[in-house]
Amino acid sequence: MRKASLMIAMLMLASLGMVGAQATVSSIQLTVYDDGYVKVDYEIIPSEYAAQIELPLLGEHYENFFAEDDKGNPLNFQLENGSALIYPGDAQIVRISYYTPDLTSKEGLVWTLKVSTNSSFTVVLPNGSVVVDLSDIPLSIAQNRITMPPGNQSISYVLSYTGTPGGEVQESGGSKGYLLFAIAGLLIIGGIFAGYHLRRGRRKDAQRPRLSRPEFMERLDGLDLNDEEKRALLYIFDKGGKASQAEVREALGIPKTTAWRMFKRLERKGLVKILKGRKENWVELRL
Repeated sequence: MRKASLMIAMLMLASLGMVGAQATVSSIQLTVYDDGYVKVDYEIIPSEYAAQIELPLLGEHYENFFAEDDKGNPLNFQLENGSALIYPGDAQIVRISYYTPDLTSKEGLVWTLKVSTNSSFTVVLPNGSVVVDLSDIPLSIAQNRITMPPGNQSISYVLSYTGTPGGEVQESGGSKGYLLFAIAGLLIIGGIFAGYHLRRGRRKDAQRPRLSRPEFMERLDGLDLNDEEKRALLYIFDKGGKASQAEVREALGIPKTTAWRMFKRLERKGLVKILKGRKENWVELRL
């Protein structure tokens, strides 16, 4: 009986995942947005008398990092060398969240999320996603949520564009929220890849003639952009090639976090440059 109890306890600790002797990871949730960004949420139980917790983080770049206790009070932390050093104080539970673009990659229409962790984790995909490959048998599947076992895991999926505009993930009780497993879809997707490569033209000649609006719209159609990104770039073009982030966000009617991720995405593609102002940031076209 004692051996059985000991075995159960060991299995529970293995499924939770230990962070050294300082804390136990009770849950990891990865919320994937349709632009490839991932919101990482940890829930950690500190060990008794733990003065600090060193947590290896998923990804290499961390944006909007936040740590709080079970009462919602912010906790002190330091980020260095791919880890977070958290000072839990008297917290019974530590919650950590941040955004990273490093966990996903895209080839043609297929997105792939790759995660390596000693704990099981839950992935929340954008509504309407079509899963085309899994590295392992999931522990559970419920609508657009997949729980994967520990280890080096990957989930490949395509977007059916029925999710919430701007990549905001919401729960849905309808059929759109269910995952459609279609492994054979890879064969169909393979024939479409060629038409979806980004064509960048970062010409830096200051004497080049200004494009007309129809020419600019035609250039946008040749890029791998969603409708929201095209509307934003067209708005900036109409404003003379430069506009404040707040102005673009209000014109498109999108949330601040969605706009922030969109501008970061466009900057990584070399289509805009974000200029930091004293009171607000500006976006300048680089097309």
